[in-house]
Amino acid sequence: MIPRTVFNEEHEQFRDTVRKFLEKEALPFHAQWEKDGQVDRGLWKKAGEIGFLCPQVPEEYGGLNLDFGYNAVIDEEISRFNLTGIGWGLHSDIAVPYIINYGSEAQKRKYLPQCISGDMVTAIAMTEPGAGSDLQGVRTTAIKNGDHYVLNGSKTFITNGQHANLVIVVAKTNPGEGASGVSLLLVEADSPGFKKGTNLEKVGMKAQDTSELFFDDVKVPAENLLGAEGQGFIYLMQELPQERLSVAIGATANAEAALSWTVDYVRERKAFGKPVSAFQNTQFKLAELAAELAAMRVFVDRCLELHYAHKLDVATAAKAKLLATDFQCKLLDECVQLHGGYGYMWEYPIARAWADARVQRIYAGTNEIMKLIISRELLQ
Repeated sequence: MIPRTVFNEEHEQFRDTVRKFLEKEALPFHAQWEKDGQVDRGLWKKAGEIGFLCPQVPEEYGGLNLDFGYNAVIDEEISRFNLTGIGWGLHSDIAVPYIINYGSEAQKRKYLPQCISGDMVTAIAMTEPGAGSDLQGVRTTAIKNGDHYVLNGSKTFITNGQHANLVIVVAKTNPGEGASGVSLLLVEADSPGFKKGTNLEKVGMKAQDTSELFFDDVKVPAENLLGAEGQGFIYLMQELPQERLSVAIGATANAEAALSWTVDYVRERKAFGKPVSAFQNTQFKLAELAAELAAMRVFVDRCLELHYAHKLDVATAAKAKLLATDFQCKLLDECVQLHGGYGYMWEYPIARAWADARVQRIYAGTNEIMKLIISRELLQ
């Protein structure tokens, strides 16, 4: 096995703490949360008390000012346990960084301490019924009217949609423009005219609250504009590499866990009087998956190292997301096959992981969009 060098001793000590917390506070309850359609809101508060939420926030706003490796450790441990209902990654890795990087001093002081404590859950509302990966095509509008914006439109497939107290909404402040007309607004969930739809019923990730959001003449104070007007598309493009890296990190860790479950299963399961692991087909399949997984692990770790140094470019992040999620789905499908009929039973972790993983190739930009990004760099 190739030793990992991307984490230091402090990271690994932190990993042990995260793992013990998840084993006690999440793993025993996740099956019930799948039935409920969302995790217990109290989990967020418990995580905040220990410092698991937004560890990268600067100390002046109540954070720990840690490197992204701590976020990665949390992502890995959640993925290893296949606790896909927990939306901390969306909160800490994706939404809150927009406030850190583009928020005003007043916005940071108002929102960041609550994001760290778990009193406030965030979401980012990009996708619309008619616009997914094409962010320039959003139809939600935010028209300036004196000291506020009037927000109208709808969003769908929004992670943390039910729990969210604060939503970063992607909207057109200048509907006549394309990318240059896009802005980001911080919208509080109790704003009049802001309604949450029902919790969407999905194929997988059943414990993850995913919602439609509706905005009907919502008055958003002008001071809740995030960054500069008309710069939203640029901000999105700058932050998406970290989002895609997070997806790749989770995909790789989940694949490692699934391979481990499968190795244990084929050793114990007998067919034709001997363990399934004794068959050459099983051995060859596992060998192929293990070899590809080792290569994936090295590449994703290198991407994380580049991100530490602020050198992870858009195309490389797209490659990581594309390769890791494609491989995760391939590995899980092979592992389900090696489990036989039991691999299709919801009580087995491999079945849950297989169902949960399919969306990895869709969100954070579809894998087809990743190919476009990569090809543009090649052909420019």
